[in-house]
Amino acid sequence: MNIFSILFLFFIMLSCTTQDEKLVEIDWGKDKSVELNRVITAEEAIDIKLYLQRHLDWEMIATGSGLQYFIYKNGGGDSLSVGDIVDIKYLVKTFDDTICYQTESDEVLEVKIDHSQVETGLQEGLKKMSVGDKAKMIIPSHLAHGLTGDFNKIPPLTPILIDVEVVELLNRKD
Repeated sequence: MNIFSILFLFFIMLSCTTQDEKLVEIDWGKDKSVELNRVITAEEAIDIKLYLQRHLDWEMIATGSGLQYFIYKNGGGDSLSVGDIVDIKYLVKTFDDTICYQTESDEVLEVKIDHSQVETGLQEGLKKMSVGDKAKMIIPSHLAHGLTGDFNKIPPLTPILIDVEVVELLNRKD
């Protein structure tokens, strides 16, 4: 038998199906998605609470979205709002203290508040800060990198800790 005959027989065998085969329907809908989200959120809340028990000196403020932040150095500069362009220094870690990302000592990241490709939680937290402030932010996964992580250093469904400093206000909102 040559290779073409073998391939032909293989394809015929693959195409043969019986009438008894049934498609398996997946019973998944909005209610199951909501319940899964509720479970994930509850488990993350426990992880965050346990992490904060190791940092009792942090005076965290919780927002309605789930962001928790603590401004540990008041810079006394202008407060920030949507559309402002600022330079920041940052350090992003997971709860096991793995450093994921950070600015080097001689660099900053330029961010346009609510118009940049940085975490939603960081955007929200920056609006609570002023120029010169330093803050710690605990950002739950739904405000960070969500279900998939960042496909690099932050795993799926991982809350993160960001230590951020607002270095300079470059431009007021448009």
